[in-house]
Amino acid sequence: MALIPVHFEYRTGLKPQLFTNARLGGTWDSSGRLAEDWRFTPMQEFTANDGCPAFRVTVELDDSQIGQIFRWGVSVDTATTPDRWGIPTEVSATDADAREQVFTLQGIDQTECYYLTHCRRLGANKLFIEDRTKPAIRFAVWAPHAREVELVFGDRESGYIYPDGRGINERFPRVALHKEDETGIWFTDGAVEPALADFAAFDHQPYMYRITRDDGSVAYRTDLYSRCQIGTGRVNPADDAPWNGNRSEVDGTKSCSVVVDPEGVCRPFRQLDAQGRPVWPETDWVEETDFWKDEFDPEKPLPTRLQDLVIYELHVDGLGFGRRERGLLEDAIDLLDYLVELGVNCVELMPTSEFEGWSGWGYGTSHYLAVEYAAGGRDQFKHFVRACHRRGIAVLLDVVYNHYTHDGERAQWAYDSTAPERNIYYWYEGRPDDYPSADGGYIDNMSTGYAPRYWEEMVRKLFISSAAQLVAEFHLDGFRVDQTTSIHSYAVVHADGRAADNARIFGAKFLREWTRTLKLIKPNLFLTAEDHSGWPLVTASNENGGLGFDAVWFADYYHHLIGDAQNDASRARLLKFAGYGDDRSLNMSWFAGVLAASAQQRVVYHESHDEAGNSYYQEGGQEVHSARTLVVAVNGAQLTGETRRYAEARTCFAAGVTLLGPGVPMFLMGEEVGASEPYRYDDFLAHREDFQALRQGVGSRLFRFYQDAIRLRLRSPALRSANIEVVYVHDADRLLVFRRWDGPEDFLVVASLSNRDFPAGYEIRNGSIADGTWRELLNSDASVYGGSGLGNAGGIRSLGGVFTPRLAANSVLVFQRQ
Repeated sequence: MALIPVHFEYRTGLKPQLFTNARLGGTWDSSGRLAEDWRFTPMQEFTANDGCPAFRVTVELDDSQIGQIFRWGVSVDTATTPDRWGIPTEVSATDADAREQVFTLQGIDQTECYYLTHCRRLGANKLFIEDRTKPAIRFAVWAPHAREVELVFGDRESGYIYPDGRGINERFPRVALHKEDETGIWFTDGAVEPALADFAAFDHQPYMYRITRDDGSVAYRTDLYSRCQIGTGRVNPADDAPWNGNRSEVDGTKSCSVVVDPEGVCRPFRQLDAQGRPVWPETDWVEETDFWKDEFDPEKPLPTRLQDLVIYELHVDGLGFGRRERGLLEDAIDLLDYLVELGVNCVELMPTSEFEGWSGWGYGTSHYLAVEYAAGGRDQFKHFVRACHRRGIAVLLDVVYNHYTHDGERAQWAYDSTAPERNIYYWYEGRPDDYPSADGGYIDNMSTGYAPRYWEEMVRKLFISSAAQLVAEFHLDGFRVDQTTSIHSYAVVHADGRAADNARIFGAKFLREWTRTLKLIKPNLFLTAEDHSGWPLVTASNENGGLGFDAVWFADYYHHLIGDAQNDASRARLLKFAGYGDDRSLNMSWFAGVLAASAQQRVVYHESHDEAGNSYYQEGGQEVHSARTLVVAVNGAQLTGETRRYAEARTCFAAGVTLLGPGVPMFLMGEEVGASEPYRYDDFLAHREDFQALRQGVGSRLFRFYQDAIRLRLRSPALRSANIEVVYVHDADRLLVFRRWDGPEDFLVVASLSNRDFPAGYEIRNGSIADGTWRELLNSDASVYGGSGLGNAGGIRSLGGVFTPRLAANSVLVFQRQ
């Protein structure tokens, strides 16, 4: 009998020390033969050649087992939990979700390696070689169908290489990449290529891959693991558009990728030269450990529970009113002290990964590991996150995995093959000759592009690695995943609309792997999904077979409360109908149902980017467009005088029930000061508003109400709990009352959309209303909020379940039992 050594490695691809006490598990016994029971062996920690923590061990297997298939995996301890299974990746099968690796025993030494992420496996990365004092550089790209791959470099001034090769900087060598046949990864070998011996020599150098595709055609492709895309403008020089030859005008989705050292951060937020112009590449760097060492203020702790969040949806591009052509991260930092005064403790950024175009919201991502350079780029994003954390504000990021950029010619589209079924980043069913036209086999999923190829582990790992990098390098606190229903439920074949079941199955598999990996890296991350399926498994834990999200966006809540985005008779559409100004009955009872349901792991909002001007429906032969809450509240009437007073009063109703209900509250930037301009996808730059000026002027009263409602929620455990009971609802009187409690705290929230006052009191009967004295804590009709001042000074006595508060028209009040 001879023993064959098999070397196992577990690589994280992330710099932080995430795990300890790794143990290799495998299906072999003590004599090295195949076994049903798993045998575990301690692994040795080491620093891999990518500079990141890793683990390894060698196991000797009996040579009589050559050709046998073995299964293996790794268990690790995290800072919070011992004995966590360290393999988030599921087997690639539609009928299985086991998380294990497999290999066939060969007759020679072999190495089996699992990569938790590909952050340092693909892209341009440092390569640490034994006995060398400084790191080399390694480039690696996945292109399984390519005949050849060559690395070429661009010019720092232009940042662009044309499709015919013009723009290549011949001062740098062209480097041929070698192919790893079993993975389809092409790579350079810095150990033997002297030109790549020094990473620092390539720092901030633009580059692309010259790929000879399977049909012999040549394509210049960006690096999808790029940490920086150099362009900041709108121009695609390949379109023969006027261009001054400077990188500042090039669209970053089409420009060169850029080598970046992820372990350094530019010390100043913006480095300027003696003439006050931005310096690029920057020269004033600080190690990331030094940059982050003063990240937190112990006097201003971050929220740690989902129910403690008050989320402010923030779009960086939509800032900068009156100062510049588009918003920048600088503007977002300038807004933070305003947000502290407002009282929110979490910002949710609309997408910041490199995306298409100037006029979009960011939902067409091209490069998932690169921060949109036109907004400031990766270093400024780190400054922003640190500035938030110093103020006790958590940062969530919106990410998009249901489709790519619409114009992906230099990114995902036909990366190494022109054959649709070999388009490695896109799902394709069958072969082109199965359909009348070649695009028939692509998958539609009710998003604005074809579905990604979720069956490819390399595609799933791209998305997972990008999120892992944002957590490990940028210190993000969580994510909102765009339209997950498109990923696990909506997929159909483009040609005929039949269900693409496998795409749905693998989409769900991807989401499980994504949440599982991120929770392994940082267990207290906030993970939310825009999901409209109503599928209970979306928010079930991974251990219980769920997708593992903490909460979902609750669109039904918006449609019942506001209702201007759909003409749907099954929705209450309270504010839409109240805005007509008459006294029609409202379906308060319908809304009461969704308000109660919002206690079940839901993010609720009275306005979001999706609904603030981009939705519309047909009514009476005309298009009716959605609008900001203040506008809906008076059916688009001019916001002056008495009309504005009505608008603000009804807006307080919408904001009040959202901020004081059991769901996790969120609202779109500007709502707190009565922003009234539409927030459309394609022209928001022309409709930006100055929120800080509105706060000092016409929006001051509304701002004060938001402040007080948020402060009341955050200081009261009962108002952050999931406990809710609707104790009274009256559709004709347009009234809703609900109780919130936790321990000794007991609150009543009384919300009215009636257009008349009840100065003598409104009798509310329910046995759940305890006897006692109830003190008024918040009243949106108070004069400080621009109301008439009709209130309940001195408290109200309840007896036998009867409670009779004085109510103003269109108001929300909060009472606490003494």
